[in-house]
Amino acid sequence: MSKNILLTGGTRGIGAAIAELLLKSGHRVLCCGRGAEYDGPAEYFRCDVSQSRDREHLVEEALRRMGSIDVLVNNAGVAPEVRADLLEASEESFERVMAINLKGPFFLTQKVAQAMAAAPAAPGRMVINIGSISAEVASVNRGDYCMSKAAVAMATQLWAVRLAEFGVAVYEIRPGVIRTDMTRGVKSRYDALIEGGLTLQPRWGEPEDVARAVRMLVAEDLPYSTGQVLYVDGGMCVRRL
Repeated sequence: MSKNILLTGGTRGIGAAIAELLLKSGHRVLCCGRGAEYDGPAEYFRCDVSQSRDREHLVEEALRRMGSIDVLVNNAGVAPEVRADLLEASEESFERVMAINLKGPFFLTQKVAQAMAAAPAAPGRMVINIGSISAEVASVNRGDYCMSKAAVAMATQLWAVRLAEFGVAVYEIRPGVIRTDMTRGVKSRYDALIEGGLTLQPRWGEPEDVARAVRMLVAEDLPYSTGQVLYVDGGMCVRRL
């Protein structure tokens, strides 16, 4: 069944892969980003998810164009501009990361959930949060990022509880080391770690790996699992002796 999907951060990396795969699967996708230009295949609306007014306009535009929002994919996120030790991290970096990675998806989910609650009940409605293994793996040179993703993990559970009465499922996909612009600057470091056994499946994750997980959820192939985390990390977080 074709669904109307609102996707944040859909212009590159993981978001672009999600948009492409969902479109190929027959869904309608409206993606947003902060850039004025977009040359991808999905419909596009310029939006900074950290800004309240932008979020309101985004939801209004999505409803105007598509009539309903069946699926919200909260993918937009940033790493700190400068990787700084916890003893030297700045408030400016903390506020920027939290505004985009946590405040944005939390309050965008609130707006979309209000629209879903006001609409007639429909099967297959859901919210998908793209988290990170950084929610549980500590990196002391980007603590703001780790804390933002840990909070997104709790937000997933909170929304799963709150939206259950409306038949809206909520999931978190937790990627590991994915080959994107965000990891380009530390490629050699992760190359060595992967070669040394960081992941059980000895390769980088690709944006398409995350996109396939999103497609599976959108297809309702995990219908009895709201509030759960789906790891796409090559086995990185499996505990080993």
